[in-house]
Amino acid sequence: MSRIGKKSVAIPDGVTAVMEDGLVKIKGPKGELTTPMSDDLTYELSDGGLQVMPANKSKTARAFWGMQRTLVQNLVEGVTAGFTKVLEINGVGYRAAAQGKNLNLQLGYSHDVNFAIPDGIEIKTPDQTTIEISGMDKQKVGQVAAEIRRWRKPEPYKGKGIKYRGEYIFRKEGKKK
Repeated sequence: MSRIGKKSVAIPDGVTAVMEDGLVKIKGPKGELTTPMSDDLTYELSDGGLQVMPANKSKTARAFWGMQRTLVQNLVEGVTAGFTKVLEINGVGYRAAAQGKNLNLQLGYSHDVNFAIPDGIEIKTPDQTTIEISGMDKQKVGQVAAEIRRWRKPEPYKGKGIKYRGEYIFRKEGKKK
């Protein structure tokens, strides 16, 4: 039995959950998000929240049970509080600036990198070496953070590059004389 799947998803005040047309629709103060329902699972809406249970004892039903419950939980959390990822830039001359619907990155290349900010994502640069990515959809926020980080991954010798806040960069020793 899935330990995560057994828990019900709490639906806070101001949030509504509707299951129709093969989709779970969650609507809250920040907007509306949907996820497709799996055929191997049953969804029950009660006063305690939304319960996800396997419809049969198949291996696929048990495999998707905990994941589908977590996806629904992420929808509820997204429409109430949202998600944020913070990137830090390390390196001499490396900096970022949010300008309208673009993020301008100077990462030591011969040209500036202009990253188009997708819809539903908000990017702030409190200072030149910090990028805050926020939005309702957890997958989209993580994908945007990964695409920005891909421009200059942190290298192990000097630690230069774009890293997630709190990420540990394994440092290597340089050349021996």
